[in-house]
Formats: sequence, C-alpha cells, structure tokens
Amino acid sequence: MANRVFSRTGLVIWIGATLGTACVIPYVAALTPALHEAATRLRVPITVVALLSVAQSAVLLAILTFSGLWAARRLGLGAPVLDAWLHGGAAPPGGRRRAFAAIGWGLASGMAMLGLDLLVFLPLSPHGVGQLLRQPQPPAWTGLLASLEGGVTEEVEMRLFLLSFVALAMRSLGRARHAPALAPRVFWSANLLTAVAFGLGHLPLTARLIPLTPVVVERAVALNCVVGVVAGALYWREGIEMAMLCHFSADLVLHVVAPLLQPWILQLAA
Repeated sequence: MANRVFSRTGLVIWIGATLGTACVIPYVAALTPALHEAATRLRVPITVVALLSVAQSAVLLAILTFSGLWAARRLGLGAPVLDAWLHGGAAPPGGRRRAFAAIGWGLASGMAMLGLDLLVFLPLSPHGVGQLLRQPQPPAWTGLLASLEGGVTEEVEMRLFLLSFVALAMRSLGRARHAPALAPRVFWSANLLTAVAFGLGHLPLTARLIPLTPVVVERAVALNCVVGVVAGALYWREGIEMAMLCHFSADLVLHVVAPLLQPWILQLAA
C-alpha cells in the first residue's frame, strides 16, 4: 500500500482514538477531582470542560495518528487488518488465532503487573503504594471504558506514533537506514525507550493520588514497561491492531477485575 499521509485506515484509527479520550472521562472524574476543579475555575459546566478536552485531544490525535502511520509504513509496520478491510487487500492469515494470542498476552501482562504490585512494590512501599492500592476504586463500568482508551488511544500515542518515530530516527542514524525491514536491535532499543516513556507518562495522574517517591516512580516505569514491551512486540510482528487488543486486555485486568476483587486481593497481600 502506498505510504500516503492520509488514508481511510488513519481516519478510522483517529476516530477510535478520539472516542477513547471521551471514554476515559468518567474513570478520571471518579478517580481525581481534576475535571471538577477545572470546571469550577472556568465557571462552566463539567460537560463543557469534558467536551473541550476531547476536542483538544482530537486535534493532537489527528497529528499523531496520520504522521505515526506514515512513519510506521516507512518501517514496514502499520495496521494490516484495517488496511485489508478498508482498502480491499488480503487480510493476514490466521486472524482469529492472532487475536486470541494478543488477548492472552494482554491478560498475562495485566496479571504480571498486578503480581509485581502486590509481591514487590507493596512490601517496598507499604504506605505509598499501599495507599494507592487501598483507596476506593471507580465503578467497574468506568474501568471498562478506560480500558478502551488505554487499548486504542494510548497505543496510537505510544506505539503507532512514538515507537515508530523513535525506531525511524534510530534506523536513520545507523548503517541500515535503507534496509526494507526493521532490524531487531533497532526495534528492541526503540521499544524499550518507548515503554519507559509510557511508564513516566503515568506519573502526573499518580502524583494526584499519592506522593511521588523513588519507589513509586520505579513502580510506574516497571509496571507499564511490562505491557508496553509486549504491546510493542505485537505491533512489530502483527500490527497495531494486535497491540491494541493486548493493551485493552491488560487494562481489563487492572481496571475491571482487580477493583472488583480489591478486598480479596488486599487480604492476600496483608
């Protein structure tokens, strides 16, 4: 497929990513008073603040989506399933098997993140991380919506855009700048850097909930690196759609299952 900046594939991804920013609003509003504070400061209804936030995100996501897809295609990456559906090409073989594998990797990543939290970071920071784990959780339905934002919007930001451009920049600086395929060492370096950035990107929300100590920062980076690295690998091997499925499935564990089982989980960790 020609490496055009604008395409139907990019349009569908952009719409999905923008809808994701709307989906996460109930979760964030239940978790922190940020939206209510902004509405009070601006003296407008909270729905207006939410709509302005989505509109602002839509503009940014348009840039990230279309430029990221352009960079991805220069690396031989992209959205093969959507390309096949929207442009009449041949879909990758074994689509159902690939989708179930991506979901499995996502569920395993989410459980690994939960295990690290309880077995490693909670003992290291019983007050900081413990406070975070013990606080009341938003309703499960808001966690489900937030999982859609994580699976689609965050994958557009971190994998389709950031990982693609980091890998493209690293390849252009190396000896294989004209190679048709992305070298594994280039990919894994870019994937790890992107996963670390993904973890650091969660610190502003964490800071609204608990003080940022070294352990809390290390926790944010380590936990998000788990799903970030796995989703990046799926993006490289299978396409952005499988990375989205993986991330969505991991978030289901963290934002839906874990809150529903919070009393039982904390009893195990006690």
